[in-house]
Amino acid sequence: MAEHKHGEMDITVQKKTYEGFIKATTWSCIAIVGILIFMALVNG
Repeated sequence: MAEHKHGEMDITVQKKTYEGFIKATTWSCIAIVGILIFMALVNG
């Protein structure tokens, strides 16, 4: 087995995936809050 050397792995793909996940989560939360506010105003 190869010896592990900290900090040598290329993680650009993982960083882009994580940034995309955070962006999608943020927009999903904003959309959910918007839908809940809309529903509260319509049914109010």
